[in-house]
Amino acid sequence: MRREIVFVVNPVAGLGGPLGYKGTDEELGRRLLERLAGEPPAYRRARLFAESLSGLGCVEVAYTAPRLGYEILRDAGIAAEVVYEPPEWPTRSRDTYETVRRGLERGARIVVFVGGDGTARIVYDAIRDAGLLNEVVVLGVPAGVKMYGSVYAVRPREGARVLCDYIEGRSGLCDAEIMDIDEDAFRRNELRAKLYGIVRSPCSKLMVGSSKQPSPSTLEEEENKRGIARYIVERYVRECTMIVLGPGTTTAAIAKELGLPKTLLGVDVYHGRSVVALDVDEEKLYRLLSSHPGRKLVIVSPIGGQGFILGRGNQQISPRIVRLVGPENIIVVATRSKMQSLGWRLRVDTGDPALDEALRGYRRVVIDYNEEAMVRVE
Repeated sequence: MRREIVFVVNPVAGLGGPLGYKGTDEELGRRLLERLAGEPPAYRRARLFAESLSGLGCVEVAYTAPRLGYEILRDAGIAAEVVYEPPEWPTRSRDTYETVRRGLERGARIVVFVGGDGTARIVYDAIRDAGLLNEVVVLGVPAGVKMYGSVYAVRPREGARVLCDYIEGRSGLCDAEIMDIDEDAFRRNELRAKLYGIVRSPCSKLMVGSSKQPSPSTLEEEENKRGIARYIVERYVRECTMIVLGPGTTTAAIAKELGLPKTLLGVDVYHGRSVVALDVDEEKLYRLLSSHPGRKLVIVSPIGGQGFILGRGNQQISPRIVRLVGPENIIVVATRSKMQSLGWRLRVDTGDPALDEALRGYRRVVIDYNEEAMVRVE
């Protein structure tokens, strides 16, 4: 098999997550990137991927572009060939499109992108317009705010292993979904997702496996959520305790039990039976928790179909937030049917490999009133 790839990084991917934005479109991303003091988070994730890939040695050359991956590959010691020059900084979506298109013209039939669902759609368009959907293999390295498609590796380092397993003949191909998210509806706290396209992607247990599934709304499911909510309120809500509720309908049931509002797709903060702040960004969340002298709890629910409890859709709960609160004070809530659909397994992808390792192992999950299950975090 030819050991050449197209490699492209979307610099704006994931910028909006810690800031509490529900996504990062091109214009918002460009504004955030212009104000960014340090390295874009997508670059950090790309470096984790490239460093692992370099050690595995399965790629002979990667076609890429300056500021879209070239420097990262060069620093990792991977042979990189420039096929396109972005005309401006910050880059635009057309630069991602052109890099992929020109890499395909050089003969590459594997595309690795670092980004989220918006980046995935651009990559899909470039492959489709080249008439190569049946010939090109696509692998996503997760770096977006929201990633509802199934084209992604579970984490950047695992992505390198997935790629090399495929190149060296240890795995085959599966169909993977590219999802189309209504960005405007998402920012209004509404999740509207539909299938954008299907691509070929490596088959591996290190891939997310399926697109995010919406929570069912049967009477039994809703009663299960109410049972979880009653249990959490009775056991944990105290005047001295500050509670952070992550996104989701299960955490929303907890706020409803308290008679308080909840941002369905955001991160909210409560003290006892009062609202402290709704839809907070990472910086505000850190300030609130740092100034609170009492107990601090973070309550999260796994993403349906994927099982991530941290690092997908709740990047406001950053590694420094987890360390401030303490991993032992991260409470996971999920209905029985959701846990069954996840195979009673959970995942984390905080962007901090050391923290991810510390979070692995068995963790209690509240699955109903006064009922918990020990579930493995992979």
